[in-house]
This record gives sequence, structure tokens and C-alpha cells, in this order.
Amino acid sequence: MTKQRYDKHSTEFGIWTRNQKLIDSSLGFVATNIDYIWRNYKTKKWMLIEEKRYMGVPRFWQEEIFDILDRSCKTDVNYCGFYLIQFEKTNPDDGKIYINKKLVTKDYLLEFLQFKI
Repeated sequence: MTKQRYDKHSTEFGIWTRNQKLIDSSLGFVATNIDYIWRNYKTKKWMLIEEKRYMGVPRFWQEEIFDILDRSCKTDVNYCGFYLIQFEKTNPDDGKIYINKKLVTKDYLLEFLQFKI
């Protein structure tokens, strides 16, 4: 059965889809979002970012979808990859920061977001 959301982050359409038996997750239907499509419009460089707070990790079906997107985007010379950014708590100022499970500093994160790394 499709899992209902317990937070305030859904839209009316999201709530509606979760209540439709014809597209229930038990039938194989899943949805996810990308937290950030990060781009520098001047250099044309861009990347996809999934953010997780409290050291959350993507669910297996999210990883599958993210892998499909990453492989599809690699044909664009300006595409710089798909990254998981995890926060020990909620943001760079209140705990540790990890990019693809590697511990980084705030300065590193800022350079990363500037496409310098």
C-alpha cells in the first residue's frame, strides 16, 4: 500500500496520487523528487543533488531512479554528476557535512557548489 506522508511537504496532487488504488505502490508505482538541480547559468555547468538531514539515506527505489537519471544526463558535457549531501543535523551550521558519504568542511561544500571541486 502506498505510504502516506506524515509531514506538511506534500501538494494536493501528491495527496491525491497517494489515494489512487490504480497507481498504488504495491503495483510498482513510485515517485520521488530531486532536491536540487544546481546550475551556474554563466558556465552552463550543472549537477543534481539529493539532500538528507539527520544522516538520512535514499531508499533503494530512489537510488534506482537517481542512477537512471545520472546515466541519462552523462551525455551532456556540462553535467557534473549526481550527489548525495547529508547533514548530521539539518544544515552546514549545526553539524557534520557529507558529500557522497565523504566528510567535508563548509569551505569544501562552498567550493563544491561553485564547481571548483
